[in-house]
Amino acid sequence: MKALLLYRPNSEHERQALDYMRDFKIQTGKDLPTLDVDSPSGAQFIQTYDIMQFPAVIVTDDDGAVQNLWLGDSLPPATELSYYVQQ
Repeated sequence: MKALLLYRPNSEHERQALDYMRDFKIQTGKDLPTLDVDSPSGAQFIQTYDIMQFPAVIVTDDDGAVQNLWLGDSLPPATELSYYVQQ
């Protein structure tokens, strides 16, 4: 399983995403992988999973099937997400 934080840099939601990443690192000691949704790979990723609200946290299994998805203001507690972040 893998977790990924999706956000759009230089947007009104960037601060929320950066704060979430910082708090996640402080609470778990782990870095949360991120993806810029405006990059070519990010645009393809959000199209594949039909994600339109940011920031978003997605957890997928090894085959790419969605296990969990949180959008906008309802991002998961770091302790809940920490299980999915490998380091």
